[in-house]
Amino acid sequence: MNKLLAIWIAVIALTGCVSTTPGTVVHQPMSVRPEPKDLSAQGNGAIFNVTSSRPLFEDRRARFVGDTLTINIVEKTQASKKSDTKAERSQAMDVSVPSVVNLPFKGAQGMTLGVDSSNKFGGTGSNTSSNDFISTITVTVIDVYPNGNLLVSGEKQLGLKDGEEFIRFSGVVNPNTITGANTVQSTQVADARMEFKANGSLDSANTPGWLTRIFLNVLPF
Repeated sequence: MNKLLAIWIAVIALTGCVSTTPGTVVHQPMSVRPEPKDLSAQGNGAIFNVTSSRPLFEDRRARFVGDTLTINIVEKTQASKKSDTKAERSQAMDVSVPSVVNLPFKGAQGMTLGVDSSNKFGGTGSNTSSNDFISTITVTVIDVYPNGNLLVSGEKQLGLKDGEEFIRFSGVVNPNTITGANTVQSTQVADARMEFKANGSLDSANTPGWLTRIFLNVLPF
């Protein structure tokens, strides 16, 4: 029994020490290799190289699967919401018992009954949100749509002393918005998905344990 308990404690300790990569919602895969070129048609010359050649008047903008593109992430969102609700309702009713001869309960005849009800409700709420996300990340073209738009995806991983940080981005880029320096603003990317996540001791300290999360999901109060 003591050995089983010791093994269980060791498993829990090792589980707490393992740092897993945070999940992501960006388009997968995050990087692909360019398609191989058919080298049989042409041969290399003194200056000309088939594997790296492009037409003389063609720029270096991303265009094919496997090409890289730099995304300037400049996102700033600010939203506020305020609501104020008031409701009031009141009602009064008077009932009198008439005096009629030969009716039972003569003691109640001539009495007046009054009923008053009042209901009030007031609710006030406000919500303010502000977010800034500024970074630069180079992504890879993982697909080219029939209309020429580029599906890009990429990840930047930073190893720090107490953990790792992940910057991820994916979205659909219109080639016409790509600058001559092969860059594009994140505000010009359709279906953009941006993430900034981290793992490590600091993030683990801010995350409830698995047993606590189970109780939070199960308990009805």
